[in-house]
Amino acid sequence: MSVTIRPLADTDRADWEERWRNYLVFYEAELPPAQTETTWARLMDPAGDPHGLVAVDDGGKMIGITHYLFHVSTWLMGPTCYLQDLYVDEAARRTGAGRALIEAVYAAADAAGASQVYWLTQHFNDTARQLYDRVGKATPFMKYNRS
Repeated sequence: MSVTIRPLADTDRADWEERWRNYLVFYEAELPPAQTETTWARLMDPAGDPHGLVAVDDGGKMIGITHYLFHVSTWLMGPTCYLQDLYVDEAARRTGAGRALIEAVYAAADAAGASQVYWLTQHFNDTARQLYDRVGKATPFMKYNRS
């Protein structure tokens, strides 16, 4: 199977939402419908963040999504890119779709002059971590949230 990466388009809403819901289920997360609406609207704003990319198979079927955004850093001169969400359909995993989505974010970051791309995952996400160990470098940082 060959994989093509392209920008998320307004005609992708139903396919995107199916993957978005599956992504949330995987991470055992629930968001109110208003958040999904807001996320979609943000993704469709060409002047804002976040940005969205999709992976499609030979037949044009969407098989994966990613969202990324740019921000400034006190540690770097240029912008930093945060790869916030990445999801590939279970049946399409190990086809190169995840790697292609990450590499497309790398290319977008390079085009924007970002010197860093980073992302988070949960420790139990073993399948994805096998890929992440090949395309990135784990850091010693731990994430904390406000209690």
